[in-house]
Amino acid sequence: MITTSPEIILNNGIRMPALGLGVYRSSPEETRSAVLMALQKGYRLIDTAAAYGNEREVGEALRRSGLHRGEVFVTTKLWVTDYGYRNALRAFEQSRRRLRLDYVDLYLLHWPVASDLAATVASYRAAETLLAEGRVRAIGVSNHAPEQLAHLMARTKIVPSVNQVELHPFFVQRDVRAFDARHGIVTQSWSPIGGVDRYAAESPRAARNLLAHPVIRDLAQRHGKTPAQVVLRWHLEHGLAVIPKSVHAARIAENFEVFDFTLTPQEVAALDALDTGVRGGPDPHWL
Repeated sequence: MITTSPEIILNNGIRMPALGLGVYRSSPEETRSAVLMALQKGYRLIDTAAAYGNEREVGEALRRSGLHRGEVFVTTKLWVTDYGYRNALRAFEQSRRRLRLDYVDLYLLHWPVASDLAATVASYRAAETLLAEGRVRAIGVSNHAPEQLAHLMARTKIVPSVNQVELHPFFVQRDVRAFDARHGIVTQSWSPIGGVDRYAAESPRAARNLLAHPVIRDLAQRHGKTPAQVVLRWHLEHGLAVIPKSVHAARIAENFEVFDFTLTPQEVAALDALDTGVRGGPDPHWL
């Protein structure tokens, strides 16, 4: 059994684990225990955000784990109320202090602000400053559509290393993935097993239970795996980074046991065909 995640090399040469733990919607107390459990199971990427309200607990778990700082890749994100150059620098320092880290591995803009793209650009320029100063090792964005990324890239110097978006077999984001690939940007999947469709789908047309789909259940039986493991393997087969969220020890362990099997190209295509084109989470053009 492989006990560490494969790594993806970002466009600035930094290595990032392909699979990590997300802590969106995890309460502070749940976050502390979930991160510690994940690190004990072999996870080496933890994804949080200022808006999640649990950066402090992520940092506490890192210290309790006994792992060397360089062994764990930590991502956090800038929230939109802190956009603007000076505000972003200040907000980053607040995140860093809550985490109690000397540096952050990856710093993302959480959303594009369609009504104030100038503030989005100014915030990314602040991230470029943080990168130049060594306070972060890589920078990127979250929830950016191709045209928003193109607008940002035309007005800044450094191509984002990562674009983190809602992505799962019911919403495969072909246009986003293609744009990212053309520009050397790693696409990272949030809600990778379709959880957003169950707990917070904004569209009444969103499919509700990816893991109950007969195609996925058949593949799980064929490989002796769970439906969630099959879906996570689909992400990895596509070269995506992936950050499943859980606070339960058994599920945290299960989600990491996806490196001992593969899907055939035909099986990947069968999951691709489940695409509905309907997102479960917010549309980045609306914020």
